[in-house]
Amino acid sequence: MDALVRPMTDADLDAVVALALDAWTPVFASMTAAMGAAAFRLVYPDWRSAQATAVAEVCRAPGNDVWVADLDGEPVGFVAVRWTEEGATPVGEVEMIAVAPGSQRSGIGSLLLDRAVAEMTARGVPLAVIGTGGDPGHAPARALYERHGFTGLPLMRYYRPL
Repeated sequence: MDALVRPMTDADLDAVVALALDAWTPVFASMTAAMGAAAFRLVYPDWRSAQATAVAEVCRAPGNDVWVADLDGEPVGFVAVRWTEEGATPVGEVEMIAVAPGSQRSGIGSLLLDRAVAEMTARGVPLAVIGTGGDPGHAPARALYERHGFTGLPLMRYYRPL
């Protein structure tokens, strides 16, 4: 699969939102199972609408850099980097990354992550940061990040519906 990674344009936004929702459907199903349905509904009463809004906001945020993986003129993945600080250290944070289900496990995620890290390196940022969930639905993301040299810091967040 020969995809071109290029800067995202306004014309890509609808396709990027759609592919992100498709990519994250199994992730949110896994989160439902891990959290329990009652807690999940309290935190994510309409996850699809909330995530569509979040993706659009991240992609449009001033100062963020966003790239798409383009296959035959269609976006099949995207990565968004936010420039921030962690403590006193400037960082490039991969705020979102997603690959369309039909293009997963084909190297697209690696292409996107490589592009993000290359941009961080070119800017002289000394630290790359990325976060993800610990549930089974996020296991492919964790594996990708670890293959690319990221080290995970185990954190836990507990939920209890009242």
